[in-house]
Amino acid sequence: MVVPGGSCAASHMMENDHISTQEHGKWHTDMDLGRSRQIKNLSYAVNSTIMGDMRKDYISERFTIISKKTASDNTEDNPYKPGNESMTKPSVLSLISRDGVLQRLRDIEEDYVEGWSVRVFESDYPVVSTEAGDRYSERPHYMEPAYGYHYVVVTSSSNAESLATISRDAWSTMLVVVQDRTRWLYTQKHITYVAVHASYGNTLGGGDNPIPHMHIIALSTVPPVIREEIASTEKMHKENGACPICQIAKVEKNGPRMIIRIGGFIAFCPWSPRYPYEFWIVPEKHTTSFTKLTQKHLDNLATIIRVTLGGLTKAIGDAAYNIVFHLSPETKTTKQIHWHIEIYPMTEAWSGLEHGYGIYVNSKSPEDVAGELGSLCRREFAIMADVVQT
Repeated sequence: MVVPGGSCAASHMMENDHISTQEHGKWHTDMDLGRSRQIKNLSYAVNSTIMGDMRKDYISERFTIISKKTASDNTEDNPYKPGNESMTKPSVLSLISRDGVLQRLRDIEEDYVEGWSVRVFESDYPVVSTEAGDRYSERPHYMEPAYGYHYVVVTSSSNAESLATISRDAWSTMLVVVQDRTRWLYTQKHITYVAVHASYGNTLGGGDNPIPHMHIIALSTVPPVIREEIASTEKMHKENGACPICQIAKVEKNGPRMIIRIGGFIAFCPWSPRYPYEFWIVPEKHTTSFTKLTQKHLDNLATIIRVTLGGLTKAIGDAAYNIVFHLSPETKTTKQIHWHIEIYPMTEAWSGLEHGYGIYVNSKSPEDVAGELGSLCRREFAIMADVVQT
């Protein structure tokens, strides 16, 4: 399919011609897990090490995925780098530009698409899989299959670039692809939540590759953090008659913790941050569906992400960080939340107080951090808009 234009064209291509299940049937095999909550009797010992399982804590709702699949220690060449397509699984989507026209292609067997701007493929080290099996057990050894899909979205760049230095257009195109892939995943059997995140930096931040990329992980269960957020949102809405995130956005956009406001989105440091330099990006207007954002909204979101990450890097240098999308479960049977993005800089190690009790000690006040980041981000935005010389 050929589509005229730039990143905007990519959006229309994705939104109006979204990738069908049939198109990807070559790379995926659905399993009939019969997603009933009925517990099955197991014939194996629960104390043995079984890979590909999602286990729940004895008492709390915390999940742990047991998986032996880890990244290779071979660092001679980067599999995400353009030209190394054969080092990953075949792409399910490769966006390329030819003669000013964006084309949507994908790898076929050993015929790899070259010259791409964004490439999407299944992870070689997935944390979930459609081949996870059909194993269940009840508490105290609660377990269910770590079933799902794990994709990597890579933007064409060099090792010298990062999520904080790639262009706004590169971010916009990545978001378009993430949006489309998320929409498609919700059409698949047994998928109840799609988690989107990215990491930068060393082991502390979980950065698994220096080339800018994002992870899309489709799960068969809603993560505990999101379930808790849904429950709290419902409770606060009943008490106050309004969406709590809408109220937060209204208060913070005029307060001392606001960083910057761009095109319907605000970035601010939360009142009770767990990490120094933690900040959130929130749509000002109430919205529960990331997959229904227009191209204009995606462009504005790309701008504020790029600007704030650029400002953050100026403040903390090469420290690691995580970018986590708190999205609504987009299924008919689940309740919704006002989606937003949370950024967690990893500038300090946690102690036993944080790990063991959930009480966080922060050496930076969010008000001071917001003032510092606000200044840096406004300059970053001015540079992007060519208002000042770089």
